[in-house]
Amino acid sequence: MNGITLFSIIFTIAVYCAALVLSRRIPSPFTSPIITSTAVIILVLSFMDIDYQEYTPAKDWMTLLLGPATVALALPLYQTRKVLMERFKSAIAGLAIGTLATILSAVWLAKALGLSKDLQAAAAVKAVTSPVAIDVAHLVGANPAIAVAFVMIAGVLGAVLGPMILSWAKITDPFARGLGIGTVSHGMGTSQIMREGYLQGAASSIAMGVAAIITSLILPWLYPLIK
Repeated sequence: MNGITLFSIIFTIAVYCAALVLSRRIPSPFTSPIITSTAVIILVLSFMDIDYQEYTPAKDWMTLLLGPATVALALPLYQTRKVLMERFKSAIAGLAIGTLATILSAVWLAKALGLSKDLQAAAAVKAVTSPVAIDVAHLVGANPAIAVAFVMIAGVLGAVLGPMILSWAKITDPFARGLGIGTVSHGMGTSQIMREGYLQGAASSIAMGVAAIITSLILPWLYPLIK
């Protein structure tokens, strides 16, 4: 591990911790740690002339933590298992409708904006987590890199604006809030909504996984029909 990699890891963790403190002191959708820490890291690395290729080894080391972090989601699932089982049937129905609506709205909006076929295909997979999006992108003929970019945009917007939009729509039920966020903004949204409570985090975790499965199954045959 070279000096730049070590610095990048320490710097990224420090900035994110500072962003968490800021979000607690100034609660707002615009002080979400995801958006503030990302902005600061990009600005500082650009100022220090550290490009993405130099930052990549640090990113790879930190990506290893995604495995334990994903496994840790089992804790809120276990603690809220009774509620989850009671509402499982209605949740599956909502997830199927929500996932289908996400795909259709993304493609139709991309068409309305006059985006190319490649961008339309990439937009169709925006609501699933990156590893799934990369594989599904190949199935629908989309550029995986562009698909991941759409995934990141959807995740950030969902994490930052999702809870605010749900509150504006007077959706206060913890289970429904978690389900909605997880369906459209995967891991980033889940990490944000989990701060509201265990039930929200558990519902979002389930939604994230089920939405990825549904998208993987239906998008390869659905996309040719709507493109």
